[in-house]
This record gives sequence, C-alpha cells and structure tokens, in this order.
Amino acid sequence: MSNADTTPAFRGVITALVTPFRNGEVDFAALERLIEYQIAGGVHGIVPVGTTGETSTLSVEEHKEVVRFCVEKVAGRIKVIAGAGSNNTAEAVELSEHAKAVGADAVLVVAPYYNKPSQEGLYQHFKAINDSVEIPVMLYNVPGRTVVDLSNDTIVRLSKLPNIVGIKDATGDLERMSQLRIAVQKPFAFISGDDPTFLGYMAHGGYGVISVSSNIAPAACVALYNAAAQGAFDTALQWQDKLITLDKVLFADSSPSPTKYGLSRLGLCTDEVRLPITPCSQAVRPLVDAAMALAGLEMEPA
Repeated sequence: MSNADTTPAFRGVITALVTPFRNGEVDFAALERLIEYQIAGGVHGIVPVGTTGETSTLSVEEHKEVVRFCVEKVAGRIKVIAGAGSNNTAEAVELSEHAKAVGADAVLVVAPYYNKPSQEGLYQHFKAINDSVEIPVMLYNVPGRTVVDLSNDTIVRLSKLPNIVGIKDATGDLERMSQLRIAVQKPFAFISGDDPTFLGYMAHGGYGVISVSSNIAPAACVALYNAAAQGAFDTALQWQDKLITLDKVLFADSSPSPTKYGLSRLGLCTDEVRLPITPCSQAVRPLVDAAMALAGLEMEPA
C-alpha cells in the first residue's frame, strides 16, 4: 500500500526561521517578534537553527538557547521542529537530546556534510539518533549543500525505524516524491524543502513545505498551501505567481542574507549575518524589494 490516504504527524507551512543578530549577538527580542509574525501569518510550525537559521555559525550554546527560547515563546501554539544536524553523529544525538529536553515537537537532521559517508554510513547515522532519543526525527536531504544524497532506498529503509517520521526534500526532484510516496509503508511527512517547486511537490502527494519565503510572506505561503491541499489548483497558481519571484530572489545572494534584508524592510530584525555570509549586496536589494511588492507586502520606507 501507499500512504496516500494517511495523515502524517507534520504538515503545512513550516518556516525555516532565521536567527536574528544585533551587534554580533543573537537578538532574542527580534526572535520573539519573528515568532509572533509567523504565528499571526498562520504557519503550522517553525524550524529554528536550520540552514536558514545560520546554525553553522552558531556556537552549541547559542544553538541550544535559540531552540529553548523558541519552544518557550511558541508555547504549544504551533509545532517547533528543532534543527539538530551535524556531521558528527555524537553531536547530532546531543542536539536531539536537548531538543527533547526543552520540549521541541521533533528534530530536523540534515544528512552529514563534508565527510561524504556511504549510504550505509548515512543509515547508521540516522539510526543512532533514532535509537538514542525518543523524539520524532525528520530527515533532511539537501545534496546541493551536503554533497551526499540520501538515496530512495536509504530513505525507505530509514522510514521503517519508529522515530523517523518524515523528510524535508530539498532536491527539487518531483519524480522522487512520487516514487517514495508509493514505496514508504507508513504515514510519512513528505515535506518540500524547495519553495519554487513546492506547488508541484504538493501535486505529487507532498504534505507541505519547510519554507524560506514564509519568513517574509507567511500568510501568502499558507494561502498557497491551503489552496493546494484543497485541490484548488487554479487558486494555488495565483499564489504561486505572486510568490515565485520572491522564492528565487531570496537565493540571488548567499542565503539567508536576502531574507534578512527583506525582514529588515518589514521592521522585524536587522539584516545582520555572520561570516562567512555577508550582508545582502546592493545589487540584489532592489530585486528583493520588487519581489516583496509583487507578493503584496508593505515595506517600511528605505
């Protein structure tokens, strides 16, 4: 059987939340504003300290405190799926244990980067987390960043473990979505990690998106999801047309610098990033402004 008629534990628009900075430190007042903006926009969850959250430049202590703060401020209103990825399996277990201890709903664990493990190594990495921590685990496959690709066979194999509940698929490969949906034999949260192909992913049987664009346009992203989930694809296409330029422009410079610039135009946080990411270039800023206007967002005066 397929899981086409089952309901996974996680679905909808889940924002890959930025980590705001001010003067080199995590700006927790801005982080609270961002959380409230997301909830007001109707999103179904947030992912703190993922790729967009610049986890690679946070200390372990900062990482843990951001997760704790988000769980506290969300207070059960939406899901919190804590980033817990590492290319060090022991550290991924540690971050997952912390997420569970502070009350996160799940963890998002990226395929180990840089070491280039085999498919068996990838399986054993995620199995170690599954076996060590009693918390739902979302796989995260993003070969463009990690160099390694979780194969369909490995994903199917991992899906049989009790705590592996879904995947953030950032490959943009819609054919794989259908193949996996047929092959996985339990309720499984197939979540797109690629905003431009999110609508197509839904059409192939996906259950939502972990989105960069929803940092800036949460309500529009939710409207797109709701229309697609209801099968109203004419309406969904209208929202897609409003958002597709934003989806692309947010990667016209190193992410998340364009997203943070856009959020600064909404008065929600500074555009500050951490090296080796640099602030959004002057050439890209007007493109972000135009894309935000197309998405129907009202910006503060520049």
